[in-house]
Amino acid sequence: MTTPYQPVDDTARAAARGLLAQARTAALGVIDPVTGGPVVTRAAFGLIGGAPALLLSDLSAHARALAADPRCSLLIAGAPAKGDPLTHPRLTLTGTAARADKQVARAEWLAQHPKSLVYIDFADFHLLTLTVTAAFLNAGFGRATLLTAADLRLNPA
Repeated sequence: MTTPYQPVDDTARAAARGLLAQARTAALGVIDPVTGGPVVTRAAFGLIGGAPALLLSDLSAHARALAADPRCSLLIAGAPAKGDPLTHPRLTLTGTAARADKQVARAEWLAQHPKSLVYIDFADFHLLTLTVTAAFLNAGFGRATLLTAADLRLNPA
């Protein structure tokens, strides 16, 4: 059986790592605990200790969904200035979310998101990190690659 995916190489790894390093938001996909269906929203995104991270309020539906079922996915994509957006790279991560120690990660988060200083210390806001189980890079037409957390240098031990 043929695969539509390209082999993992340094070009794919670099493209995926570049998207991760530059992204400040991501589309977050969760499982709605009431309907069991998928729900997608936009969330603040960064890297904390090398792991993908989100800053979410407990008041949000997506934070409540993650509390019920931590499985989720993130879509990270740059905003193309022109051209067909489907020819621009995007990265999908799947895995499980867990709360991080906000006080330990606070300075690293604020270095990436200084405007969140206004609300990061609110009691309902928490940082969550994603343990990545799979990654999919679509670098444009005919350039799809399946990656691992190790390929992306995520979740360091």
